[in-house]
Amino acid sequence: MEGPSPRTSAASAPDGDRVGSVGQDGVRHDMDARTGKKIRLGRLVRPESGRAVVVAASHGVNSGPPAGLRTADEIRSVFATLRGADGVMVTPGMIPLVEDTFTGRDRPGLILHLDWKNHARGLYTPGADGRSEGVLAQLSDLESVAAAGVDAVMTYLYVGQRDARLERAEVERNARIARDCERLGLGLIIEPRSALEGDDPGALSAKVMSMYCRISADIGADLVKALWPGSAEAFAEVTESCYVPVLLAGGKGGDDPLDTVSLAHQAITAGAGGAMFGRRVFRADRPEQVLSALHAVVHDGVSVDQAMSLIA
Repeated sequence: MEGPSPRTSAASAPDGDRVGSVGQDGVRHDMDARTGKKIRLGRLVRPESGRAVVVAASHGVNSGPPAGLRTADEIRSVFATLRGADGVMVTPGMIPLVEDTFTGRDRPGLILHLDWKNHARGLYTPGADGRSEGVLAQLSDLESVAAAGVDAVMTYLYVGQRDARLERAEVERNARIARDCERLGLGLIIEPRSALEGDDPGALSAKVMSMYCRISADIGADLVKALWPGSAEAFAEVTESCYVPVLLAGGKGGDDPLDTVSLAHQAITAGAGGAMFGRRVFRADRPEQVLSALHAVVHDGVSVDQAMSLIA
């Protein structure tokens, strides 16, 4: 299975994004941002399986210091165990602290958490009733991101707001980021969410998730990150209608490695393009062993029992 392909071709790339020369065969050979995107995505998504195991370690920017990554020493200690991941997601401020994790051969791809948001935050929660439609802010310009050696960025796409202007702003913001990523050769992961999670019982239904995952792909996402809708059957509906790889989000669980591996196995069986787990990995007693088990499920297609034999 091949990994995701860049969306723009050399023939269609804007002239300003193309650098080339005429070879001995008399044909013009162009270098462009499409090649950069292909190389960067190839660091995250293994060409052999077409899937990825990514660790999300950027929770602090939205909700404050998470258990397991509260201090600089904890961050350094955990990141020393994450070198087997296909990719690791961090915030802009974390990069100087953990850049050695990404330096050298056989290291994870570098993913930048591009957005801040305050939806459903537990402390200083927006909205009188503890929830609101929330707001978002971009944490860096894409030129600086590319200069830092980042392989891909992740943004949120919130839909279903009661104020339709907020949804339009979200689509416009993500479309602008998608075009910037194409121009600069960066991979783009979109995590779509319903603004009505917690209020609308159908916010995590296969119907709603299929809608917002497809919107994300149509805007220009190379990969889509999605929550678990409650069953493999429902998740299969989502993956079938999204033509780019869908990475399963880990959610709030993580204490039981068997639950983590089983969830990943269900997702792969339902057509997932991999897993993008955070707390399920960095809070584990031995994150490197959990990663090994996830790799076995995601890339090698082994059973849960076989994968669990890799965890002491």
